[in-house]
Amino acid sequence: MTEAQIGLIAVIVLMGLFLSNMELYLCMLLVGLFGYAYLTSFEAALSLLATDFSLVFVSYSFSVIPLFILMGQLAFNSGIATQLYNATSRFAGHVPGGIGIATIIGATLFKTVCGSGAATIATFASVSIPEMDRVHYSRKLSTGLISSVGTLGNLIPPSLILVIFGIIGEQSIGKLFMGGLIPGLMTSLFMMVVVFGWCRLDPFVGPPGARSNWSERISSLVPIVWPALIFVIIMGGMLTGVFSPTQAGAVGAATVLIWVVVTGKIKFQGIIHSTREALSIAAMLLVLVYGSTVLGHFITLLNIPKVVADVVTSLPLPPVVIMILIGFVFLLGGSIIDDMAFAILAIPVFMPTAVKLGYDPIWFLIYLALTIGIGVLIPPVAVGVFIVKNMTKEPLGLIYKGVLPFLIALILCTALIFLFPQLVTWLAYSAA
Repeated sequence: MTEAQIGLIAVIVLMGLFLSNMELYLCMLLVGLFGYAYLTSFEAALSLLATDFSLVFVSYSFSVIPLFILMGQLAFNSGIATQLYNATSRFAGHVPGGIGIATIIGATLFKTVCGSGAATIATFASVSIPEMDRVHYSRKLSTGLISSVGTLGNLIPPSLILVIFGIIGEQSIGKLFMGGLIPGLMTSLFMMVVVFGWCRLDPFVGPPGARSNWSERISSLVPIVWPALIFVIIMGGMLTGVFSPTQAGAVGAATVLIWVVVTGKIKFQGIIHSTREALSIAAMLLVLVYGSTVLGHFITLLNIPKVVADVVTSLPLPPVVIMILIGFVFLLGGSIIDDMAFAILAIPVFMPTAVKLGYDPIWFLIYLALTIGIGVLIPPVAVGVFIVKNMTKEPLGLIYKGVLPFLIALILCTALIFLFPQLVTWLAYSAA
């Protein structure tokens, strides 16, 4: 059989295994193992398994994943999100849509210590929605907003998605962090504009809350000091070259641990619980990376990335259109399997295409992070929407209506980085 025929059979088998509800990492591992064995020998394939296992689970560079996850879980279980929300609501709660705006600002600050989108959605659903209900916010606005704030974690450092993308795409994690900062803050700003504009057009959707005095505002700022300090330590250390991304993860986790112990926010059992959660999430991600690494060697033997790049770049289409089509491929793939799993699988295939079209690799990965943010808000695998539905018991149709304006904000942000790629590359290369 030709390489093209082998590749086509491998894709069909892989899709069949995905649809069989088999574990995603196992699907990739099996196709990669037997495909590599077919092209070489079974002994070489078994040797590859051992080599890639050591590469992923023993490699120093991959230890950055559990470290950043541990930092996020400690912050998540400390209750800092509630304090951040309380602080921001003291300043913004009295304007139309103020509690919604405070939620976005609080979620943005929370993202500086916790890179998990699901954790952000679950946390602010329990913190903000009861407060919005108290002042009679429309459930369409409140549920749509909370479903959307989790997407901020794809871009604002220390984003777990950008850590994974940096490893898979073999790019600097520090540059990705800095490249995602402006689009992340821009997305946060657009979401605030959506809330404010929506509430100005229809004041009954998001009525203003009570106005706080300056004494209450100043005292509420105290809890913000620690997250700000941790963010400065992590980003400052990486930018100045004091420590690597892995060391930044260790310093960040240690700093958060010291903070929660000194302030008494988490007891010993809470630390054990956070560690177990972090290990569980890290193990899930690392086995996905392991499976995609084995499959990646098989794909490389078939020369698929180069073939895809040659075929796609020869199409009579402008590069911008091709990049948009690649984004749709990621959205489609994320509707079949988990968005992160598909990205881990597809980045090595499409990265050469983006580079050959003249796009910067850091820009391309930030573009994919935005695309995945859009993917978690649209059916059928709208993770953010389903989390909010399970917590509020509201119908999906109502939540989707609330999500739509924020989805438009995300699409606008994506369009702007196409028009002005310097929004990504300027800070990535000048600061990192």
